[in-house]
Amino acid sequence: MILRNVHGRSAGPGRDISIRRFTDGDSAEELTLLLHRAYAAHAAAGRVFFASYQSVQDTAIRAGRGECWLAFQGVELVGSVTVAAPYAVPAGYPAPADAGSFWQLAVDPTCQGAGLGQRLLTVAEDRIIALGAAEAVIDTSVEAVELVGWYLRRGYAPIGTWRWDVTNYESVVLLKDLAAARLER
Repeated sequence: MILRNVHGRSAGPGRDISIRRFTDGDSAEELTLLLHRAYAAHAAAGRVFFASYQSVQDTAIRAGRGECWLAFQGVELVGSVTVAAPYAVPAGYPAPADAGSFWQLAVDPTCQGAGLGQRLLTVAEDRIIALGAAEAVIDTSVEAVELVGWYLRRGYAPIGTWRWDVTNYESVVLLKDLAAARLER
């Protein structure tokens, strides 16, 4: 089968994937289990991302702070991302105040490597622009070299570091000029 994006175009090998907004009928518990699975390898490597252990209540709160998008393979939840613009940053966080952001970007381990992460990233960036922000800011563990590299290859650039009180690592803060990236397409 072909992995298809929300517009039906082929996106790589795999099974058909649909992406839609989280609705009242969706399960925060199911989303939490997906997050735990998706971030388990990071936790096993000693990088305790909040998504690797957050509660169902935490998931619902974090999903409610923006637009939560879900990816399904048939009826099975296999991916997610939550988007907000502007992104309310804590004092001292090294990012522009008017930037958008995304979090809880997760792909089930059985679907990783098939392009779903890129599709969810594209949804996040498109929604940030639609919500009125020209830049996206994110952060991830400085120790997650493969993940940092993934973002760098997609146009994100480091702008500083941050330490969250819910993780056990220092984060690299990355920024992408979405308006400039659209002009390059």
